[in-house]
Amino acid sequence: MDRYIGIDAHSESCTVAVMGPSGKRLKEARLETNGQVLTDFIRTIAGHRYICFEEGTQAEWLYELLEPIAKEVVVQLSAASHGRKNDSIDAWKCADLLRRGDIQRPVYKAPDKFTALRAAARAYEVTQRDMVRTKVRLNALYRSRALSGMGAEIYDPERRDSWLAKLAPPRCQYAQLLSEQLDGLVEAHQRAECWLREEAKKVPLVRLLESAPGIGQIRAAQLVAVVLSPHRFRSRRQFWSYSALGITTRSSSDWTKDRNGKWVRREVAQTRGLNRNRNPTLKRVFIGAADSVIQCMPNHPLNRAYQRTIEAGTKPNLARLTVARRLAGAVLAMWKHREVYDPAKQQ
Repeated sequence: MDRYIGIDAHSESCTVAVMGPSGKRLKEARLETNGQVLTDFIRTIAGHRYICFEEGTQAEWLYELLEPIAKEVVVQLSAASHGRKNDSIDAWKCADLLRRGDIQRPVYKAPDKFTALRAAARAYEVTQRDMVRTKVRLNALYRSRALSGMGAEIYDPERRDSWLAKLAPPRCQYAQLLSEQLDGLVEAHQRAECWLREEAKKVPLVRLLESAPGIGQIRAAQLVAVVLSPHRFRSRRQFWSYSALGITTRSSSDWTKDRNGKWVRREVAQTRGLNRNRNPTLKRVFIGAADSVIQCMPNHPLNRAYQRTIEAGTKPNLARLTVARRLAGAVLAMWKHREVYDPAKQQ
């Protein structure tokens, strides 16, 4: 006896819908967002429990909570909705999609894998993003007063005073506040980096992935924290798409008739670009690794391949993308087979 359970979770309440295998609506309840309340209610549902809810703030917590008492828990990305929408509709929709096996965009969850490393990687990324944002605001403040040539001096506590003196008093005070905020964020980012390095040393997989060119300890730790398992991806093309390295082509009105009345493909300029349904962290890792290979490893086989591609007339950004894709494919193979990087395979 199967029971399909859809949950629409919010910070204060959860709407739970229970559906039978034929699509009959059996039960609906509104519960407090409380672990004990939710588990007690789910346990009252007899039979095999299949649970579905949308990705959100409470998704990881809900998965950890309900996975032990369900036969299957599925987390999905929410799709654009049209027409009426409320908690009840969303909960029944989740239950029905799971019953029909029509989950289009499931989200991989493994809350018990690399927990400390994932928390450290998240802290590193958040502090880095906030630090960069504050630097951009500070730089924009100086440029708004037609000042240029600041370089990194405006970020350095020991050298920024001469630049602060060039601002009018109100804007100088604003710049001082941003500078103090930046100092705190730099310190927090340094602590996050130390934490991430400490956790990375405890994971053997990080040391394995470090052997790839351009993938240092930080990037290897981010890879492990985001991907968790390489077996999520059947092929390197799937991994490329997840890393925003998949090329998409968009065209319209592709077919026309020739002089003999036969249908032939029209010669049109096709719009090409990278896929947008991706993980931004992985894109930064592999593009950054490709830049490291191109700029710092002139004798590496990948760098020589990059130079040959440039000489053949390929644009530099597309040649760099090729290097990033080859690195991503190599990392996936290394991870799956537990092998260190072999430069001979990149000839």
